[in-house]
Amino acid sequence: MIFRGHGDITEGWWAPHHSLRSPTRHAIIMPRMTIPSRPLVRFAPSPNGFLHLGHAYSALLNARLVAASSGDIMLRIEDLDTERCTPAFATAIETDLAWLGLVWTKPVRHQSRHLPIYEAALDRLAARNLLYPCFCSRGDIASAIEGRTDWPLDPDGSPLYPGTCRHLDAAKVARRLADHADQQPFCLRIDGAAAREAVRDDLGWTEYREGDVPFVHVAAPELWGDAVLRRKAIPASYHLAVVVDDALQGITDVIRGEDLLEATSLHRLLQELLGLPAPSYRHHALVRDAEGHKLSKSRGSPSLRDLRQRGASPTDLIETLGLSV
Repeated sequence: MIFRGHGDITEGWWAPHHSLRSPTRHAIIMPRMTIPSRPLVRFAPSPNGFLHLGHAYSALLNARLVAASSGDIMLRIEDLDTERCTPAFATAIETDLAWLGLVWTKPVRHQSRHLPIYEAALDRLAARNLLYPCFCSRGDIASAIEGRTDWPLDPDGSPLYPGTCRHLDAAKVARRLADHADQQPFCLRIDGAAAREAVRDDLGWTEYREGDVPFVHVAAPELWGDAVLRRKAIPASYHLAVVVDDALQGITDVIRGEDLLEATSLHRLLQELLGLPAPSYRHHALVRDAEGHKLSKSRGSPSLRDLRQRGASPTDLIETLGLSV
């Protein structure tokens, strides 16, 4: 790479973000969807744990869209984080989805088997002088903004990078890279300001949410600052890999949780810089627990595997999620 330098499923232990309450279950209101001609969608989980009801909701919304229009759904395993992702969890994902009744187009795409493709995308950005290596640790970043209570945060709640390595001269970058030629002590960041100047002003995307009327959502990639596109131990960030894969697979519609709505601004920026097509987006409400937290593997939310072992059927889950109509 070239651097130019410079309980029971109906007893209320979960609740959707917007819901109709009944004595026995919480049901998500499912509005109509505008159906494109023969859409191609994807469900793209990470195999770092078992799927839960939130995953099921997203997968079933994808399946519902394509079922109404003779489209196709693809399964993508986002397994770039080899320390947390395992083949056993990847197998469990396919087992859970088959149990739910989903049928996807083969073959399954595993990101870990396509690393040169992401490297090529990084090379293209580096050739335009839009990437730089960052040698800062989290502690370095914390020290740089210490005492700055007004320091801006990105949409995920992390402090924006203060730009410490953005303007390292070429000689210093070369020395540091040579000193660590046998390891990867740095991440790669996009120069957010330079990248934004390199694309058109009216950057946005076609958004449906869960409705049937599209609207243009204005992108604001500056909210992410100098985002990481390759981590120290991971060959590509989620943001880079997802836009490359969506383009290579010909995805027409991305249906995913609203927690990724803001990330779409960064994704649109990368699509423009790399000359990739932009799909339509449908960001849906999240399934939440009784305390209002979104379901997650890290919080120990009951998995589909758990529910199946308790005797739940696919029909039970589909009805519970309000998708039986």
